[in-house]
Amino acid sequence: MTDSILIVGTGALASLFAGRMAAQGAQVTMLGTWREGLAALRTYGVTLVQPDGRQQSYPVRVADKSEPCAGAEYALVLVKSWQTERAARQLAECLHPDGLALTLQNGIGNYEILADTLGSERVAQGVTTTGATLLSSGRVRPGGEGKISVGAHPRLQPVLDLLTRAGFYLEVLQDVRTLLWGKLMVNAAINPITALLRVNNGEILLRPSARQLSADLAREVAAVASAQGIDLSHLDPVAVSAEVARQTADNHSSMYQDILRCAPTEIDAICGSVVRAGQKYDIPTPANYTLWQLVQAVVEGQ
Repeated sequence: MTDSILIVGTGALASLFAGRMAAQGAQVTMLGTWREGLAALRTYGVTLVQPDGRQQSYPVRVADKSEPCAGAEYALVLVKSWQTERAARQLAECLHPDGLALTLQNGIGNYEILADTLGSERVAQGVTTTGATLLSSGRVRPGGEGKISVGAHPRLQPVLDLLTRAGFYLEVLQDVRTLLWGKLMVNAAINPITALLRVNNGEILLRPSARQLSADLAREVAAVASAQGIDLSHLDPVAVSAEVARQTADNHSSMYQDILRCAPTEIDAICGSVVRAGQKYDIPTPANYTLWQLVQAVVEGQ
């Protein structure tokens, strides 16, 4: 069992995970580059804000490039996909030679980037449907209770124990590709629509046109996964995506939050990844292509 963990990232999910683990007495260090966020975390810690307005703050340690964090035995990677290369370089300095980093990021390719730098034996892969909204620096509101799915790894159990103590629902799967493409399906079906319409997740279910588009996006991802031999037959792509939207109805997706902050999005690692894989296997992906381009156009305009 471990009571110490390094969280790479200071955004919504990173703050949520940090707060919930710190609430259980864990020694949490948050590693990031966002100066405003780091300053708030140093002063106030992480503040969890419940839907009814109740809030509680928990102290965390803070590290940036000027404050090394060498020797971390376990790390949780919760940065955006476009920040993964930077995170890998940071972990190369921070992670113990026998340490383990677990990525719960969106999109495809994060594990490969981390493994190239750290070695595959020091990286574990997972996904989560847990939602969170960053209200301000270090202040986060849970956005619906999801699930953490991880690929089996011989040294992962201490991290799983810590996450379980923090109240997260966990499952361990043997086929990592299945869990990655299952999450990718949900991300593609929800995130770009909410970002473009600037609505919470549940609004997709209330607008027939948005719900149809979400279904089209999910079906395309399932088709591309199937062409690669990835078995998602146990998942109804439309029903699964709709259920996640329902469970996280009040949440602002991470992509919607990025658009509001005029920040880069993960659209290339989500819809862009689907399109590129579809081209490789000759599977048409018109819905994913269109939303990929539309979100990129919005970002370019900002």
